Amino acid sequence: MSDVTAPPGAHETEREAHPRDAADGVGEAGAPGPAVPGADVPRPGEILLAATPIGNAGDASARLRLALERADIVAAEDTRRVKALAQRLGLRIGGRTVAYHEHNEAQRTGELIEAAQSGQSVVMVSDAGMPSVSDPGYRLVVAAAEAGVPVSAAPGPSAVLTALAVSGLASDRFCFEGFLPRKQGERGRALAELAEERRTMVLFESPRRVHATLEAMVEAFGPERPAALCRELTKTHEEVRRATLAELAASTAGEVLGEIVLVVAGAPRRAADPERAAAAALALADGGMRLKEAAAQVARGSGLRPNAVYQRALALRDHHAEPRARADRLDP
Repeated sequence: MSDVTAPPGAHETEREAHPRDAADGVGEAGAPGPAVPGADVPRPGEILLAATPIGNAGDASARLRLALERADIVAAEDTRRVKALAQRLGLRIGGRTVAYHEHNEAQRTGELIEAAQSGQSVVMVSDAGMPSVSDPGYRLVVAAAEAGVPVSAAPGPSAVLTALAVSGLASDRFCFEGFLPRKQGERGRALAELAEERRTMVLFESPRRVHATLEAMVEAFGPERPAALCRELTKTHEEVRRATLAELAASTAGEVLGEIVLVVAGAPRRAADPERAAAAALALADGGMRLKEAAAQVARGSGLRPNAVYQRALALRDHHAEPRARADRLDP
């Protein structure tokens, strides 16, 4: 990195500023720049998904504040909570506040779509985090897309990404599994399906069920799988425990309080089995694929060399064919 300070104008481009850039907060060469407050929040006839703080009210974005103040309709998972949030932020919700949750989605979705189609601005918020991510909002987005109503978002706090970031586990590839089933049998089956998942897994869980869930994970994933238990993220009593699944299960045997996010490392790469790879290639060949192509395809997923899989498959096929040939010779 150079310590030399470039003279004024040295990095200027010939690109002329687009009139909309100021409103969109875009500076030279598309870089973020100063935005005109409230220039685009909320737009008439649009549904805006606005992220709310997951614990610390100071994380509320400027766009969320403007959306709450200016929207014609604020659809909230819990109207009491959004009003309490507005009070903590020192602002007044300017439009009509309506409840939108899993028990009234079917009815209220149509009403919100009609409101947007009539030119009203609609803002959707959940109790915490981004609507539609393990929270109400998904059905509204689907219905809006079908009706041709534009949908946008005011990004912000996310328990999923916050937990992943502080977990200390691989974050280049991950999957979000939401809440596991409550019933023991269904939960066990869900975890069995995830046992070979290579990506880091992020899950929500209630404090009452977290111990049972961690014990089930020990059984499904093994006791030594690295994991992190994130509790009360961004709040005063925030805690992140990084340990093995067995250690986390033991640490939650007593009472656990607060909002919980679990982050679990993906399954480790297993040593490739040449016999299994050869059998898989033969199975593909039996289905009509050329054996060399089948061997190459299997090799890509196993880490073995294509020629090694091909040669082993040939040997395995010859081994299975020899007893049949001998039986044919003995058959009168």
